[in-house]
Amino acid sequence: MVFESIGTMGHEEVVYCHNKDAGLKAIIAIHNTALGPALGGLRMWPYKSEQEALNDVLRLSRGMTYKASVSGLNLGGGKAVIIGDPSKDKSEALFRALGRYINSLNGRYVTAEDVGIDVNDMEYVLHETQYVTGVHPVHGGSGDPSPFTAYGTMQGILASLNHRFGNEDVGRYSFAVQGVGHVGFELVKLLRQEGAKVFVTDIDKAQVARCVDELGCEAVALDEIYDVDADVYSPCALGGTVNQDTLDRFKFKVVCGAANNQLATDECGDELEKRGMIYAPDYAVNAGGLMNVSIELDGYDEERARRMMRSIYYNVGRIFQIAKRDGIPTWKAADRMAEERITAVGRLKLPHMGYTPPRFHGRKRG
Repeated sequence: MVFESIGTMGHEEVVYCHNKDAGLKAIIAIHNTALGPALGGLRMWPYKSEQEALNDVLRLSRGMTYKASVSGLNLGGGKAVIIGDPSKDKSEALFRALGRYINSLNGRYVTAEDVGIDVNDMEYVLHETQYVTGVHPVHGGSGDPSPFTAYGTMQGILASLNHRFGNEDVGRYSFAVQGVGHVGFELVKLLRQEGAKVFVTDIDKAQVARCVDELGCEAVALDEIYDVDADVYSPCALGGTVNQDTLDRFKFKVVCGAANNQLATDECGDELEKRGMIYAPDYAVNAGGLMNVSIELDGYDEERARRMMRSIYYNVGRIFQIAKRDGIPTWKAADRMAEERITAVGRLKLPHMGYTPPRFHGRKRG
């Protein structure tokens, strides 16, 4: 079953990590290293089964390959998941044990923060391996990636507005933002700075109230966000919100946000196309966080990171061009753009060339 799943999705390596004393049960998946070392976040989640954890890490690591490729990064795709409840199962020993497994891969996989993980957890991992990104700035890291993911998402929005309306005047348009957590709140701030009308919803009522009180947004109920008469739908929380149940309710002209896996199925992407709605593929739009931590490999510099993130505008525009050129939906155009780069650059790797792990210039160990 495991080998069948790996073979179907094209993974190079899957590592099961277990340390009874530390309570560690984790899986590291390396999908593709044709462009460079696999970089992807570490997620901690109370999975109902080991199979559920495996399915998640395989899907997420494959997505990272495509995200890195379409973003023009010299990185491959990887991911790690820890089976456990982040509210009660964390410990120094747990993360240090995982750090040793990551270190044993000699740079083939570089980790970062994801769901259920914070910068403090990353510092424990850093004790055991240098192959960690997103650590605190005192260690030469970039810290919280949320503002950068939001900044990159804004670049995708600008490209989408230009493609749909022929201008980038954000203040002329209205936005329905689903999810105003770390990334969503930062995006809403950027939209409001440009004078845009913004509708917000979130399971966390305090965050919604903050958007209303501090930023002048209009709050709507969780399920009502799909009925809002806004120009742009910007999902920034759960995946799969573009689905058969919500599509008929959409009045939006553009779908562009920071959430992963926004389309419940590929067919939903096809349906958006048929209905004349512009879809900016999620993994191209939300690549700002990945770009930001990738800078740490050469020594972090915020100005360089923001300059790199501005390339998201051009990447999304290129996807729209490929979709028009080949007569295909934008989700498929993004995949094609990523696959063409992986194939082209992969051919440059000669058989005698050995693997060179990242160096992390300027990194200060924990």
